[in-house]
Amino acid sequence: MNAAGPKRNYPTNARWLICFGVFLFLCGLAGYLSNPANAKTALISGSLFGGLSVVWGLLLAKGHNFAKWIALAMTLMLCGVFGWRSFVSWQAVADGAPKAFAASLISLMLLGSLATVVKLLRR
Repeated sequence: MNAAGPKRNYPTNARWLICFGVFLFLCGLAGYLSNPANAKTALISGSLFGGLSVVWGLLLAKGHNFAKWIALAMTLMLCGVFGWRSFVSWQAVADGAPKAFAASLISLMLLGSLATVVKLLRR
């Protein structure tokens, strides 16, 4: 035990899901801070799905293997949403809308989601 408390030795997928959840929350927060008047949903969705990812990671760390499959299903859904949203956002940028930051952030979330799917599918 160290001064910060007992060291947690979570399985790799559990740690990954917890970090992915924090990543989603921070992306949602960044989206909201970039445009507080119009990006409240970014904070809500980042908090919701980030929080769920942390929950799946903690359950997986406690040996509840069903959490891996729920996390995989949720992340596949997020891939679909982020893929569609990034496509629409980049089209808006191409049409002259000032949405490059949002498009980049959503694309980053798509990449993080794809990496999570790959991580969860590995043995």
